[in-house]
Parts: sequence; structure tokens; C-alpha cells
Amino acid sequence: MTHPVLTPGAVAVVTGGAGGIGLAAAARFARLGMRVCIADVESDRLRQAALDLEAQAPGGAADVMASATDVSSRDALKRLEADVLERFGSVDLLMNNAGIQPGSALFGDPDAWRRILDVNLLGVIHGTQVFGPGMIERGRPGLIVNTGSKQGVTTPPGDPAYNVSKAGVKVFTEALAHELRNIPGARISAHLLIPGFVFTGLTAKGRAVKPAAAWTPEQTVDFMLGRLEAGDFYILCPDNDVPRELDERRILWAAEDIVRNRPALSRWHPDYADAFAAFVKAGTPSG
Repeated sequence: MTHPVLTPGAVAVVTGGAGGIGLAAAARFARLGMRVCIADVESDRLRQAALDLEAQAPGGAADVMASATDVSSRDALKRLEADVLERFGSVDLLMNNAGIQPGSALFGDPDAWRRILDVNLLGVIHGTQVFGPGMIERGRPGLIVNTGSKQGVTTPPGDPAYNVSKAGVKVFTEALAHELRNIPGARISAHLLIPGFVFTGLTAKGRAVKPAAAWTPEQTVDFMLGRLEAGDFYILCPDNDVPRELDERRILWAAEDIVRNRPALSRWHPDYADAFAAFVKAGTPSG
């Protein structure tokens, strides 16, 4: 890796770091020689994850810390920043990755809606607003990576609270990128990670074996690092079932719902099924 942040000695903070994409990212950062802090609410998994990272980090336990942190609490994130700065002295990479997906219904439990938005959306906003100013003021190259979702881009029916939270992450991260490039002297870039189907505790739904269609968290992180190296803002990940070309057609169709004044979510509207199928076929590479 030649990215100035992805280098030995740099400091990475990863929320939702006890499993899934967060732990896979933290492991890659640790193997690169970075000093890593993982934050998560699950203390037992967090302790085991820290031990796993210590075994992979060239500096061992000296380069790894773990913090039980609820990202829905701004005060908790302030404590996390203070602890990281006391231990490592700086933060060069912030990955706001913590997320939950318990399922939701449009007219469902308002407390469930609130918790999903508090973690998935406000957790990203809090993390950025707490860590971002210090990262900017230090004047060093830095990265803020926010984990979104394709469900926050095409917003399919079935889990509205999750979709709303991830759509908010997309909009917030776009605004963040614009803000950062207009702050004199800021050397921080923002990036939106848009995973495909990744087999994690969030998506397992009782399955013990990875479905053939899914990527592993490690594949997703490898793809992310390559696109960070290339400077991409939208890190749109494929998987073993959906190639980028199909994602592009789905995204374009969703955007054209507004332009063409079609019904909301027309991709799932029976009157538009044939038109959508033709649209996808027209954009599928031949051969």
C-alpha cells in the first residue's frame, strides 16, 4: 500500500470492530503495522477480537486497544477519542462502521426505529463530529470511511428503518466530502463504503455456512483498500452474485424514478417489471 495513511505507525479507529467488516478491516490495518483501536458494545466479542488483533500486529498488544463504546452516545465517543489520544497520540483513520439490522416495519415499534437510527446514522455523525476536528487540526493526511449500504442507495422495500439510516449515511458522507475539500489546509478525505452481500453476523440470519453469493468480510476489505488507494469516494462493492454492471443499472433506474415521474420504488411495481428487465438487459455487457 502506498496511501500515506495506510502505513506503519499510523492510528486507525474502527467502530463495530468486534466482528464482520470492522474486525476484518482492523486486522488488515494491524498487519500493515498500524496502531489500531476497535470499539464495540459487545464486551466478550471485543476482548476476543483484541486478542486476535494482538496476534497479527507486528507490535503485539502495544499496538492494539479495545474500547466498549456505544456509538449512539456522543459522550461515549468523546471518551473514546480521549482514550485513543492518550494511548496513541493521534488518529489518522476513522472508520465509522458500527451498525445494527434487527429488522423493521413501517408502522413498527418506534423504539426499534430510534435505536436503528441512533446507531447507524447518529453513530456516524457523532463519530465524525467528535474525531474530525482534531484530525483536521493536526494537519496530517487522514481518512474517514463511513459504512453505508446499497439499501441506502436503491432503498428496496422490506426494512425501512435500516434503509433510512443508510440513506442518511450516504447524504452525510457526501456533505462531509464537500466540506473537507473546502477547508483550507485540511488533508482529510471522506469515503462511503457500500458493501455488497457480505457474510457477517449481521447477515447470517442463523446460517453457519457462507452462501455462495456472498463475499467474506476480508474480500470486502481488500476491495475497499484498493479503492481507497485509487481515491474513490463511492466504494461500490460487488459480490459473488451481483456484478458492478447490475448494481449500476439498479442505481440508475432508482434515480430515474424521480426524473421520469414513475411511482415510488417502481423497480418492485408490477406494472414496471418488464420495463425494468429490459433496462437491465440493455446495460448488460455481451459476451
